[in-house]
Amino acid sequence: MASHIVGYPRMGPKRELKFALESFWDQKSSAEDLEKVAADLRASIWKQMADVGIKYIPSNTFAYYDQVLNTTAMLGAVPPRYGWTGGEIGFDTYFSMGRGNATVPAMEMTKWFDTNYHFIVPELGPDVNFTYASHKAVNEYKEAKALGVDTVPVLVGPVTYLLLSKPANGVQPTFDLLTLLPKVLAVYK
Repeated sequence: MASHIVGYPRMGPKRELKFALESFWDQKSSAEDLEKVAADLRASIWKQMADVGIKYIPSNTFAYYDQVLNTTAMLGAVPPRYGWTGGEIGFDTYFSMGRGNATVPAMEMTKWFDTNYHFIVPELGPDVNFTYASHKAVNEYKEAKALGVDTVPVLVGPVTYLLLSKPANGVQPTFDLLTLLPKVLAVYK
């Protein structure tokens, strides 16, 4: 019988990710240090799943913050206040959206449906320019493959993403976010 799970706890058995994030945010460690902890955790998780015989092992379920923020980064849907000018979205922009910084506040956080998990709410409007701005899903697939683990990349679906979003500041509250679906699908494709 084939088995599949859609995700796995990512903090690590001794909360390694939490401590690595706090160290990075406090500027006590580098981005490379944080990425190393993350890669080690992903490798361990994929190996554990492979060792117990899970056939369809997910990739792209890892997040430094949450999967919706990962999707916002993938789509390049960065609100203008963060000053992102294009290219691959790095930690500065990613964490500014999730945590804020000295000059701009974080994006709104809300509960994932009726759970105690939270996500960063995308802010969208009719003029948003979606662009493929994070290679995370592909990179993690290749990372697992290099370790000898075949994975199934997991993405927040485009309709789910839009329904979890809100109209950006200055956009009519009645703006139908689903009208953005063709633009979003172009990036997913």
